[in-house]
Amino acid sequence: MAYDAEDTRRRIFDAAAAEFAEHGLAGARVERIATAARANKQAIYLYYGSKEKLFSRIVRDRLEGLRVSLSIDPDSVADSVGQIFDWYREHPELIRLLLWEALEECAASEEGERDRRDSFQEKARCLVEGGMAPHLPADARIRAAQDLLFTLMGLIAWNFAVPGICRTVLDEDTDGAALARRRETVIEAARRLTAGQ
Repeated sequence: MAYDAEDTRRRIFDAAAAEFAEHGLAGARVERIATAARANKQAIYLYYGSKEKLFSRIVRDRLEGLRVSLSIDPDSVADSVGQIFDWYREHPELIRLLLWEALEECAASEEGERDRRDSFQEKARCLVEGGMAPHLPADARIRAAQDLLFTLMGLIAWNFAVPGICRTVLDEDTDGAALARRRETVIEAARRLTAGQ
């Protein structure tokens, strides 16, 4: 069977995503990634350069997946929040990767930082163009949209960042029951935050 470089690259990427989500950048081991990917360590360095570059590419890829999969509908922010909540439930690794990135003070590459900023600016502009806060001056409308986005992100992400605390505070028996309850609460909070916008 011929060597399939693209398949090897994908296996490494998927194995590394799981390893980084579980152990962070510092705790991740190239040997474990290679074993899980059925590849050798040299292939990891050949395709990705370093463990740090691989981590950065994975975070960027997962954020891009979120961006491409979901948008915030200015006419129905609460419904969009429900869809984003569901996406995070199906992709819990993104929260873990972002938490590891913050804990380990991994600086996003300049390109990655620019991509993130552009993506969020696009979402804020979409909200403003959809009619958010028409009573405010243009620059204040953008800032209000950015603040709303970040607030909504926090309302959603915290549920997945600390599921045990969520379950305990809500006095639910399972994470699933707590998340179902929180989903409705977060949607209602989004509805109230955007009422009259």
